[in-house]
Amino acid sequence: MSGTPVDTPGRDARLERALALHEAGRLGEAERLYLSMLGDRPDDFDALLQLSALRLQQGRAEQSFTLANRAATLAPQSAEARSNRATALHAMKRHEEAVASYEDALTLDPEFVEAHYGLGTALMATGHHDEAGACFERSVALDPDYVEAWCGLGASQLATGRIDRSLLSYNKAIALAPDLSDAHFGLAAALKNLGRDDRAAVSYARALALKPDFAEAHVGLGICQVALDRYDEALVHFNAALALNPDNDEAVVNLGKALEELGRSDEARDAFERAFALRPRKPANCYALAMSRKLDANSPCLTVMEQLVGDLPKLRDEDQVLLHFALGKAYTDLGLSADGFAHVLAGNAIKRRRITYDERGALAAINRIGTTFTPALMQSHVGEGEPSRLPIFIVGMPRSGSTLVEQILASHPQVYAGGERSDFAAAMKAVGLDGSAETFPYAVRDIGAGELRKIASGYLVRLVNAMSSRDTFLRMTDKMPANFLFVGLIHLVLPNARIIHTCRAAVDTCLSCFSTMFEQPYACDLGELGRYYRTYSGLMDHWRSVLPAGVMIDVQYEDVVDDVERQARRIIAHCGLPWSDACLAFHTTARPVKTASVLQVRRPIYQSSVGRWRPDDDTLRPLLAELGPLP
Repeated sequence: MSGTPVDTPGRDARLERALALHEAGRLGEAERLYLSMLGDRPDDFDALLQLSALRLQQGRAEQSFTLANRAATLAPQSAEARSNRATALHAMKRHEEAVASYEDALTLDPEFVEAHYGLGTALMATGHHDEAGACFERSVALDPDYVEAWCGLGASQLATGRIDRSLLSYNKAIALAPDLSDAHFGLAAALKNLGRDDRAAVSYARALALKPDFAEAHVGLGICQVALDRYDEALVHFNAALALNPDNDEAVVNLGKALEELGRSDEARDAFERAFALRPRKPANCYALAMSRKLDANSPCLTVMEQLVGDLPKLRDEDQVLLHFALGKAYTDLGLSADGFAHVLAGNAIKRRRITYDERGALAAINRIGTTFTPALMQSHVGEGEPSRLPIFIVGMPRSGSTLVEQILASHPQVYAGGERSDFAAAMKAVGLDGSAETFPYAVRDIGAGELRKIASGYLVRLVNAMSSRDTFLRMTDKMPANFLFVGLIHLVLPNARIIHTCRAAVDTCLSCFSTMFEQPYACDLGELGRYYRTYSGLMDHWRSVLPAGVMIDVQYEDVVDDVERQARRIIAHCGLPWSDACLAFHTTARPVKTASVLQVRRPIYQSSVGRWRPDDDTLRPLLAELGPLP
C-alpha cells in the first residue's frame, strides 16, 4: 500500500521518526506518532496517508479506508491517496470500487507502478484475468525488480491457461527473492496444473519451510500427495491446515475427497457437510456435498443452490458450471430427471464456451492411427518387444465400466491396482513419441526393436516403482481409458500384456460422460460426443482385426451386471491368473479409487445404471444423429 509523504510547508518533524519506526516494523510506536500529529492537526495529509497504510497492516481495513478517503478529499490530485483508498477497498472485498479507485490514481499518475499492481490484484478478484495480466506486465515493465508484480503476473497467466509463461514469471520472482514463500507457492500451483505433482510437492514444501503457518501451502501439498497416492501424508497436511485455520473450507473439502477415495465415505460426507456449513454459498462446497449423497427436497444445500441460480450472472463461469452439475445430480436423485438434465445441458454449454477443441484435427488423428497400424506393420515387429506379463491394460471410453473391472481385478491377491496412469504415454516420449499428430502414429512406421524395448523398460520401471510391494503381485492394472489410442503400440512393446476393453451401451456411455464433471473436451457437446464415440468405436474395430487372438477381450458392462461371477471368471482367466472368490466381494476391497465411480464400486452390483433414464429424442437428436447405427 503506497504512502509516500508529500513535502508540504510546515511539515511535522515527527514524520521522519514515525516513518523510520514504521519501516522497521515497530507499528505501535509509529502509530502513536501519527496519532499525535493528527491530534494537533486533524487534517495532516501525511499522517492520514501513513496511518491508513499502517491500519491496513493491522488488519483494520475499514479504518484504513476512512483515513485514506479523508486524505484523498484533502488532496484531490494525490494519486497515492486514491491508491491507498483502493487498497483498503480491495481488503474489504469491495473489489469493483477498488478497481475504479486504482484507475483514478493512474489517471493522475500513469507511471504509478504500485497502482498498476494494485489494479491487477483487484481485477484478479473480479475474474478479469487478462486485464489483470496487462496491469502486472506494466508493473514489471516500470520496475523489473517488483517481485510481487512478477507473482501477480504468474497468477494471471495461470488463470488464463498460459502455464509455461506462468512458470517463467514465478521463477523470475524466485530469482529476485529466493526466500519469498508466495513465489514458491505460485510455482507449485503452476507445476500442479501441468500434472507435475512430484515437482509441485517440492515447491509447496519449500513454501512451507519458509512460512510454516502457510495453511494454503499445506492444502496444496496435501492435494499433490493424494495425486501421488501418499494418502497418509496428505491427511497430515490437510489436518495441519485446519489446525492453523479451522474455517479453511478448501482444506475441509480436500480432506473429504481424500477420505472418499480411501473408501471412508461416512467421514467424507461429514467433511463435505462441514465445508458447506462454513461457506454454504460457495458452489464448490455445494457440488462436493451433492455428489457425495442424495439430497432430499428439504436439504439446506438444495435450497441454497436454488437460490444461487437466481444470482448466476454474478458467479464466475467455473462456479456456474459446478452449480449446474450439482443441481443436475440433485434433481436426478429426486426423480426430476428432465430438470436435472436441463442443468447438465446448461453446465456443458458454459464449459464448451471456455475450451478450445479442434474436433476435426482430433478425429483425423484417431483415424490416422488405424491406417498406420496395418496388419503388415504389426507382423513386421513380432518378437521384438519385452516379454513381461506384468501389465493389464484396461481401455475404452470413460464411464464404460472400467473402474468396476479394475475393482474386480484389485480384489485378486496377485493383482496390484494401479488406477489411471499416464506412464505409457510418458514412456513413449523417451523415444520421441509424444502422442501428438506430429510424431504419432507416423513415426511408428520407422520404429526399431531397440526403441520398442526402450518404451517397455521405461514403462515397466514406472509400474514397479509405483507398487507398494513387489513380492506378492504378479500383475498390475493400468486403467487409463485413453490408452485405447495406443493399443497397437502396446502390443508391439509388450506382446504378453493383456488388454481389456470395457464397453457399455453407446447412449448410456455418452450420457454418463456428458453428465460427469471431468475435463474431456469432446464431452461438452452432444454432437461432438457422438462423433467422438463413433471414431473411437471404429478404432476399436480396427484393433480387433489386427491383434492376435487372446491379447484383448471386450467386457460388456451390462453383462457384468447381469452375471458378475461369469464375467469375473472370464476376466481373471484372460489375465492368466487362478480364480479367487475374493473377486466376487470386490465392493469390500479397500484401496484408493480416484474416478467418478468412487462410490459405485464400493457397493454390490446394482441394475439401475443399465438402461439409465434418457431425455426425449428431440433433446438427444444431436447425439443420436451422430452415433447412427452402431453394431
